[in-house]
Amino acid sequence: MTPWKIAASAAARDLRRNSLFCGLTALLPLIAGPITGGYGGFAPTLSWLLMLVCCGIVLALAIHLLFDALLFRLAASHETEAAGLAAVDDLLFRMQLRKPDPTPPGLEKRIAGSRRIVWQQRLALALYLVIFAILQVNASHAPPPA
Repeated sequence: MTPWKIAASAAARDLRRNSLFCGLTALLPLIAGPITGGYGGFAPTLSWLLMLVCCGIVLALAIHLLFDALLFRLAASHETEAAGLAAVDDLLFRMQLRKPDPTPPGLEKRIAGSRRIVWQQRLALALYLVIFAILQVNASHAPPPA
């Protein structure tokens, strides 16, 4: 296996693993939140809405990363790096997601772009979990509903 195929396959595996981990982690507070949370007025409702927005962002980025992982697997299935990346560009053009570029980016630049998305997803997940923790602390100190 050539070095670029190894890099593309490793990127696909890492993106898929990160996407599934962050996606499932984002779903757990949505399941546990209503069970463990309480009712405390208007502010927690806005916090829950903000938390749902953050969860939606994390899940949308997870889907984007799964798509990127599939594109890297498609690229790795070709004999040469140029042919694999041309197949990816052709697929993106046919799906009307990207216009043809006279100088298409190389594999390393594409992997770096996906890594930026991974960090954005992790930041959104961290913000989401902090909001959830604040809501849980707030709910634990709230008086029981009458």
